[in-house]
Amino acid sequence: MSDQPARVLVVEDEAAIADTLLYALRSEGYAASHCALGREALERLRGEGADVVVLDVGLPDLGGFEVCRQLRTFSQVPVIFLTARNDEFDRVLGLELGADDYVTKPFSPREMVARVRARLRRGAGTAASAPAAPMAGWRQCGRFAIDEDGKRIRYQDALLDLTRYEYALLAALLQRPGAILSRAQLMERGWDHASDSTDRTVDTHVKTLRAKLRAAGAQDDPIRTHRGVGYALEL
Repeated sequence: MSDQPARVLVVEDEAAIADTLLYALRSEGYAASHCALGREALERLRGEGADVVVLDVGLPDLGGFEVCRQLRTFSQVPVIFLTARNDEFDRVLGLELGADDYVTKPFSPREMVARVRARLRRGAGTAASAPAAPMAGWRQCGRFAIDEDGKRIRYQDALLDLTRYEYALLAALLQRPGAILSRAQLMERGWDHASDSTDRTVDTHVKTLRAKLRAAGAQDDPIRTHRGVGYALEL
């Protein structure tokens, strides 16, 4: 295990809040750094990375939800959203985008430190318990392989970095390759509360899935659109 302190990036445009967080985190021994803009945060995370990101939703240049959406295309670093809004829709959206936790203002710095510590501990536990044989439990499906217990999917031996709902959607298509599944069927299989989602939600997740498949080396699009009907997966 590395002796280096865990790196926490605080992305917050309100200086008073940022200073309070930085002081609390550094007092606990973390290597905490700060930036006030979303684009700056993405650039820094691409270049330097981090172990945890505390991300304000209401940034002035690029909203926190969009920062998280772009971040998830290249990193699975734990993200804790920080926001002044306590709206259920915002919390659900943030979690769907791949966030790991959600804290509303005003908050206790001690609570935030505890949440950061919990995310780091969970990440360390996941790494320590990784299976020695990575293909054990995988089921091959043409160019894809799926580990249903671990909720992981590979494409041509490349492990896809999927959000919860991206995994659920792709897993549903892998259950019936070649079959056309309507948006309603996909939501029924992958969403906890399908009635709270819309067809547009499925389309958005299909779009991000296609981008990740291209990044994994897909030359053609395995997910076929059948206009007015739904989607099908070609193996």
